[in-house]
Amino acid sequence: MNHPTPFSTLATLCQQLEGTTKKLEKSALISGFLQKLQPDEIAPAVLLLLGKIFSATDSRTLNVSWRTLQKVEAQVAKSKKAPLSILEVHQHFAEIAGASGKGSRQRKEELLADLLARVSATEKKYLVKMSFGEMQHGVAEGVMQQGVAAAIGAELALVRRAALLLGDIAEVARLGLTKGKKALEKISLHIMRPIQPMLAELSEDFEEVFKEHGGQTAFEYKYDGARVQIHCARKSNSTEVKIFSRRLSEVTPSLPELVEWAQTKIAADSFIVEGEAVAVNAEGKPLPFQELMRRFRRVHQIEETMKEVPVRLHLFDLLYLDGQSLIDQPYQERWQRLAGICDKSLLADRIVASETNAAEQFLQQAMNAGHEGLMAKDLTSVYQPGSRGKKWFKIKPAETLDLAIVAADWGYGRRTGWLSNYHLAVRDSETGEFLVIGKTFKGLTDAQFKWMTENLQKLKISETNYTVHVRPQIVVEVAYNEIQRSPHYKSNFALRFARIKRIRSDKAPEQVDTIERLRQLYEKQFERKGEVGHGSRKDHEAYQ
Repeated sequence: MNHPTPFSTLATLCQQLEGTTKKLEKSALISGFLQKLQPDEIAPAVLLLLGKIFSATDSRTLNVSWRTLQKVEAQVAKSKKAPLSILEVHQHFAEIAGASGKGSRQRKEELLADLLARVSATEKKYLVKMSFGEMQHGVAEGVMQQGVAAAIGAELALVRRAALLLGDIAEVARLGLTKGKKALEKISLHIMRPIQPMLAELSEDFEEVFKEHGGQTAFEYKYDGARVQIHCARKSNSTEVKIFSRRLSEVTPSLPELVEWAQTKIAADSFIVEGEAVAVNAEGKPLPFQELMRRFRRVHQIEETMKEVPVRLHLFDLLYLDGQSLIDQPYQERWQRLAGICDKSLLADRIVASETNAAEQFLQQAMNAGHEGLMAKDLTSVYQPGSRGKKWFKIKPAETLDLAIVAADWGYGRRTGWLSNYHLAVRDSETGEFLVIGKTFKGLTDAQFKWMTENLQKLKISETNYTVHVRPQIVVEVAYNEIQRSPHYKSNFALRFARIKRIRSDKAPEQVDTIERLRQLYEKQFERKGEVGHGSRKDHEAYQ
């Protein structure tokens, strides 16, 4: 009979991962570890290693503050119970997340106390890191995929595709290690199981777009809303509809009108469509993004909120139709089939153009209508879940980045009592580390400062007299004038004149812009400066 794997072995692995900067060594360590696990331990171990605890499609959260953890840790006494296994740790976390209602706080503290009392100092270190999703051992999704591929003996491309289609690398690891790589080859798009959205590069001019797309491209309005993936399956006596956010969490109860439109305005037995939900006023003009987030956060009194914040739906892609995945079909074919089954009122505003004049007029039309800009899509492009590339471009007059808040300073003067100077970070896609590229206190209202203060304190992991360091959970869209070189930050970059445009409650911290993308934007920006005579790269960097 196989014995449960002790949690101490997972903690030791974390220590080993922290002790090397070599990606191949990290993936080899992960591979060897996974191969020794029992089948039911594989998925929990992968999640714990990533500091996630639950998969992206699981809406559960621990909801444990740094203060609560410190309180429990100060009171806990060493237990005589047996050391914990990996499964027991994961089960404790699941029970902590599931505690609700009267007495839930006490129950959470009891479960935390039992965890902390049964672990060594090393195990405790990583338990705390897992609790707050801050592992700091250099293993993000990419390194984990490499480790899983090595453990299974499968091609990395196969593991990546399976992870994007399942939305869960832990489940990919379990399937591959228990059923072999053939099981991964069979993974395809399934109704009611969301996939990562395809992403776009930022472009600054239409010439680049036409060049990359072979002289002709499709332009769609870029709406200031929230991306949604709608799954629908009709049965003989019922219709099931589920709506997922860009973070892959289910938001169906918050958007009943979208459920109704999926049932009545799309003529197909089963489908997955993708689009943008936009809040509008009584005249049908788009409202600020934060108004839409009121809808996404609301689970009670929905009818009242529907009247206060009406929503419009703009569909732009069809990923699945009547039992067939379409993600490997060209974009133009997907659009034509979408237009063939969908009420025209739900379709995104769109043109196909081959010259700059038409594109510029369409951009101005989008801006006049209150939208953000345009999307440009290669007519031949297949749908690549989770991938960012030049098959899709977003064209916006103002340059912005999606960044995570990793710390905040207490304000002074009018902002006294609020956490209001925010440390903004991009993500290193290889290590998972968040790298600060600047601070800002600009762009938010007093109500938003108050909201930020309350929510950041719930995410606290440490603090000084002036600064509260937090888990990188809150994402903000930040406008800026320029990216500069800066020795002040580990990232070596800083934003000039950064200001927050909006809080991106629809985005997960894993979806913020990366340091790699920031470098690309810096290079492109400098090329532009060179063209208008602002000196050489050497002069620019010396000046910084």
